[in-house]
Amino acid sequence: MIHLRQVCLVAGALAPAVSALRDVLGLPVAHVDPAVGKFGLENTLLTLGSQFLEVVAPTRAGTAAGRYLDRRGGDGGYMVICQAGDRDAQDAVRANARAAGVREAYFSDRGTWNVCQFHPGDMRATFLEVDWDAQGEVAGNWMPAGGLEWQAAGAAPGAITAVEIQGDDPAALAAHWAGVLGTQAEGPEAAPTVALANATLRFVADSDGRGPGLGGLDLRLPDPAAARLRADAAGFGHPEGALICGTRFRFLAA
Repeated sequence: MIHLRQVCLVAGALAPAVSALRDVLGLPVAHVDPAVGKFGLENTLLTLGSQFLEVVAPTRAGTAAGRYLDRRGGDGGYMVICQAGDRDAQDAVRANARAAGVREAYFSDRGTWNVCQFHPGDMRATFLEVDWDAQGEVAGNWMPAGGLEWQAAGAAPGAITAVEIQGDDPAALAAHWAGVLGTQAEGPEAAPTVALANATLRFVADSDGRGPGLGGLDLRLPDPAAARLRADAAGFGHPEGALICGTRFRFLAA
């Protein structure tokens, strides 16, 4: 099975976006990865349960992240990052992607950890990343967060339960993602879903005029009302939770 382990947001400036997420959600910093510098980026990962919210920001001109910011008119969702249960599962997704005409934007075989990113244009909305590591701990070791380094910082209780991906034709977009992931889309044509092992991908029409992309997240929190109050007080209020880093956050009760 494929698990959702991380969602990446992209911002024009890193610090304000990270501060907003920490202030509203109370998330600890899990990891800062200097290796993203080779892509012209800086980042911070925050922990929610055994999953991660990452924010990246360009540090130079001409980056893929910068082009994505330009295309979508500012900060927003950037990557859906999953963990394959084993190498065969990752290979199956790669084969599905090739059959669907989806290019690999980046692949790195690191021996006990493989990183594979699929082109956002070919995915018709946003990046999909499917990683594999030899330990296979879907709630433990996660190399993008420094292996087990994130556990030393603690974790805020909760989970990312859904990712909302928007586009002009939700049904076609859901079918495309389902084909790459090796599963099937379900539910109503206006808002079909694709089930992962621990979360749902929900596909909706572009209602904010920003075009195809990762538009929102559902978070399961122990006290969603308190999080909503903090969002309102900080100026990030939204009818269902918060609007932070150009991303809609829906707060749900645990």
